[in-house]
Order: sequence, then structure tokens, then C-alpha cells
Amino acid sequence: MDERSSTGSETAMDDRPAIHPVDETIGSEILDTGRQQNNEWDIPCEEKCGVDLDYGHFPAQGRSEQTDKRTVKRTLERRFECTECDYRSASKANLVKHTRTHTGEKPYQCDQCEYSAAQKCNLDTHIMAKHTKDKPYMCGECGYRTADRSVLTVHMRRHTGVKPYECDQCDYSTAHKGNLDRHKAKHTGEKPYICGECGYRTAHKSKLSIHIRRHTGEKPYKCNHCDYSSVRKSDLDRHMLKHTGEKPFMCGECGYRTADRSSLTIHMRRHTGEKPYKCDLCDYSAAKKSHVDRHMAKHRGTTLLVCVW
Repeated sequence: MDERSSTGSETAMDDRPAIHPVDETIGSEILDTGRQQNNEWDIPCEEKCGVDLDYGHFPAQGRSEQTDKRTVKRTLERRFECTECDYRSASKANLVKHTRTHTGEKPYQCDQCEYSAAQKCNLDTHIMAKHTKDKPYMCGECGYRTADRSVLTVHMRRHTGVKPYECDQCDYSTAHKGNLDRHKAKHTGEKPYICGECGYRTAHKSKLSIHIRRHTGEKPYKCNHCDYSSVRKSDLDRHMLKHTGEKPFMCGECGYRTADRSSLTIHMRRHTGEKPYKCDLCDYSAAKKSHVDRHMAKHRGTTLLVCVW
């Protein structure tokens, strides 16, 4: 092995180039030890970096004449493994990004608000959507505007009803890939996202991010009318209705209106008679979970909470 082909062994694994120059020594020594399969050669590159190379179609004759003119691509083994789940990657950088889904780390901070992200691309999207006044992409149906073309594409599916992401185990389909990923967790039961503080596990990356805020005390969603702040955007949206007085959710049976979708859901049970919350010690059931909690005090022999039923 000449000087050119031996210097690679002195390079750190993470700094090795993705492409190795092929010299005459490799042509005469390495190729002869390669494994020929379907007219393709798997060439071990142990002398350079210990990783097999996929040399592709290479004629059995005249190898030495071509070795100084061609390059061999490394077949990057997915050797970087996550210790929390079965994720594997050929890139150490990708593993670092993936690990943040478990730790909740968000090193990319917005310099205009308190938003932070695990990946720079997410921060870039946030800045475009929240802090960039120019929003050139507009929906022709409802006038919605955005700074991101991909966001408009997803938005348009609300009007078209297109749901390109389909579950291969049931008839579920969705407009968002993230929704499909969350749905599939119902079939597998897998909960790959884990809190490093308390061991809480979830199938949803977004739920872990929200959970982490319980430990950090972070409340990134702030009301611009008062000092209210919240962990979740949905909580802020409900709070804002107190300032506007808007009650967008209406019962089709009696005209009852509310600012909270969940309140309408509970209200509708008065009409349907549905009582989804059941006592596991007797046949009592209720439309609200809080009613079952109060009822359970009877079984515990507690007088602190009195069942009103």
C-alpha cells in the first residue's frame, strides 16, 4: 500500500471523505479480494477506513488501467445507533438531531421571541411564518397567506380534501405526514420519545415537547392583552376568546354557544345521553370525568368530595 492509500487510516472516522480516490495499488490488490455478485464488486476498504465500498460495474479485465481514473463511493453503514430506541443512521450528525427528540433539547433560539427548536430548519420556518411580514403565497379560496410554499400546499388540502398519507394497516388517511406517524403508533404501541427527567414516554414528539415544559416551567405562548401565558397554544387560543367575547362553537340542537370546543362536546352529551366515563366498581357512569372522580369518593369512604348524583 503506497503513501496515498495509507493516509486514510490515520484520519478520524467522522472526518473521512465520502469518496476515496482509487489508485493502482487498490486496483491490483484490493479488487482481487473483492466479492463479485451479479457482475458488481463489493470492495473491502479496510486499508483505508474499514468500510466496504460499492464499486459498481467494473470489468474483470483492464482494472488497473481504470483505477487511476475512477472513484469508489463508500457504502456508509448505519453504524450510529440511538441508545433509547432502534433508530440507526450513517451520519453522526443525524443521530445527534434524532437524540434531541428524546432529550427535548432545542439549541436553536429565535432572536425575536422565546421560540426555540431542535433543528435549524424549524427555526427558519418559524422566522418566516411569524416574523417575516412578506407572505407571498396566498390561498385563492380563502385568502390565507403564508411565507412558506409548503405550508400553503398543506393548507390547500383543507379545501380539496386531499389526504395523500395513508395507513397501510387500516383505512386511515390524512393531509399531514406527522398525523400519519402519530396514528401508526396506535398499531405498534411504540413510544420512542422519552423524557430524560422522569421517564415519561409517548408516541408523539410534540407531546414530549409539551411535557418537558412541565419541568422547565417554560410557557412560550403569551397573551398580548394581559400577563397570561401557557404551555400549549391551544390553551392560549381558548384564553384569547375571553378578551374577544367570541363563542364560535354552537350546538345544532338548542343553539347553545361556547368559546371552547371541549365544552360543546360535553354539552352535546345532554342531547345524546352519552356517558363515556364509567365507574369500575359499580354501574355508575357520567358525561364528565370530574363527576366520576367525585363518585369514586363513595367507594373510598371519603367525605371530602360529595357525589351530587
